[in-house]
Amino acid sequence: MTGERLPAETSVGRVGLTVNDRAAVAAFYEDVVGLTVRDRSADTVVLGDGETPLLELREDPSAPERPRNAAGLFHTAVRVPDRSALGDALDRIESDWRLSGASDHLVSEALYCRDPEGNGVEVYRDRPRTEWSETSDGGVEMATEPMDMEGVRAAAGGESTAPVGTDIGHVHLEVTSLDAARAFYADALGMNVRTNYEGALFLAAGDYHHHVGVNVWNRRSAPASGRGLAWFELCLPDEKARTAARDRLADAGYEVRRHDDGVSVSDDDGITLRLRT
Repeated sequence: MTGERLPAETSVGRVGLTVNDRAAVAAFYEDVVGLTVRDRSADTVVLGDGETPLLELREDPSAPERPRNAAGLFHTAVRVPDRSALGDALDRIESDWRLSGASDHLVSEALYCRDPEGNGVEVYRDRPRTEWSETSDGGVEMATEPMDMEGVRAAAGGESTAPVGTDIGHVHLEVTSLDAARAFYADALGMNVRTNYEGALFLAAGDYHHHVGVNVWNRRSAPASGRGLAWFELCLPDEKARTAARDRLADAGYEVRRHDDGVSVSDDDGITLRLRT
């Protein structure tokens, strides 16, 4: 291990989901979340914010439902630029779908629901970093408190689509072991542990609140399988940073594979991470 960390400029890129019915799932992300279809092929739909691809849905009608004990996706977190866009998302979810939760995390305000095939979805907006507080150990203070629903509703601007600047702020995973997840995402990949709850870790490049969350709340005990999360990306600022991350992972014993415009590697639960610039 070199002890090097991922650059603070690192961000989450695209998320790939394997789905049984791409038309139904794509309609949810378009009509409820507010993303825009950017590309369609025989078995794939790509959605984004109007400029940047964020979510790739690949249809496999034979893919089985994820087993109840399998690791995988807890939620994909779509980050909108401001409270007005969050209010619009709340309006679409309450009008056309089912809201399953809403929380104030101190650093952010977040809405929760599930897509038609059960994949968790968070739509959130960050508070300004000047409003974040540090913990005594240098992490970021987070909590789960009731959200100001009326304030968010009042902020809505009446838009039917998510604005340009919407992105994937983080990906939250269900894993079988927090120790194994820390070894992969922090020790080998080079993320910082920003905070932890009982049964969960929140990791980031630099001082963001988290780019990757991991938890063992549902006691998953088997590797990832079935439909749902196929892969997710981290975008590094340059080739030097990507090569350094690749080498750290390889030195730690993980098999790094070439893939399209980058490389990919699986964590101990078989969850695939792609690294690109």
